[in-house]
Amino acid sequence: MTLVDTSGWGLLAISGGDRVRFLQGLTTINVPTLPSDRPTWGALLLPKGRVLSVFALEPHGEELWLRCEPELIDKTTQILERYAVMDDVTFERRHLPSYRVWSSPADVWRAPFVAGEPPQAPGSAQALEVLRIRGGFLRYGVDVDEDCFPFETPLAAFLDYEKGCYVGQEPVFRVHAQGNSARALRGLLIEGPEPVAPGAIISHPAKDRAGTITSAVAEGDHQLSLIHISEPTRRTPIS
Repeated sequence: MTLVDTSGWGLLAISGGDRVRFLQGLTTINVPTLPSDRPTWGALLLPKGRVLSVFALEPHGEELWLRCEPELIDKTTQILERYAVMDDVTFERRHLPSYRVWSSPADVWRAPFVAGEPPQAPGSAQALEVLRIRGGFLRYGVDVDEDCFPFETPLAAFLDYEKGCYVGQEPVFRVHAQGNSARALRGLLIEGPEPVAPGAIISHPAKDRAGTITSAVAEGDHQLSLIHISEPTRRTPIS
C-alpha cells in the first residue's frame, strides 16, 4: 500500500443549477452518470479534439468537485470561466488536505480521494513513479499536452461515446468510427539499468523514429517507461 498526498492538487468546487448541463457540454465525461465511490477522469478539449486539461470529477452534494494537477488549476479554471457566460454556475477554489491509496497499478485511476491528512508518510518519489508508469497515469505537460488527442492516451478508457455533444467531440467520434489513430501512449519495459531520458527516440525495423519516451523510471535491473508510439509499429516488438 502506497499513500499519495494530493493536498497540493488543484480543487475547484462547481455549483449552481446549470453545473451538470454546463460540464456535460464542455468535457469528455458523461456528467449525469458520475459514480459516487470513485473519481471519473476526463478532459477539456480544443474544438479540434486535442487535450487542454486532464482532471477528475466527483459529485459532492450540490457541488461537483474537479481535481487536477497543481500546474493545471489556473488554466482549467480560466477555460471554464470563459465558457460560463449565461449559465447558473459558480467556481470556488478550495485548499483541503487529501490523499489517495495506491495498492496496485490499477488504483492510479480508480482510487478515491480521501479527505484529511495522510495517516502515514506518503510513498517515496521512486515508488510513486513506478506505480504511476505501470498504471499509465498521465502527467500533463509530460505524457500528454495540446498536441495529443484523448484517444491516443489511457483517457480512451473513459471516453463515453453515448453522451451528447461537447467541445471537441466531432474529431474524437470520427477516429472512433474509423477504428484507428496515428499514435498511442503505451508502456514499454527497457532491459538494463542504464537510465533512459524523456525525449529519447525509440527505433523499429519498420520506422527509424517509431516513438518517443515521455516518462521513465528504474525498477530493479530495467527501466519502466511510457512512450508515444506510431500506429504502424505499436503492435510489433520494438528494439
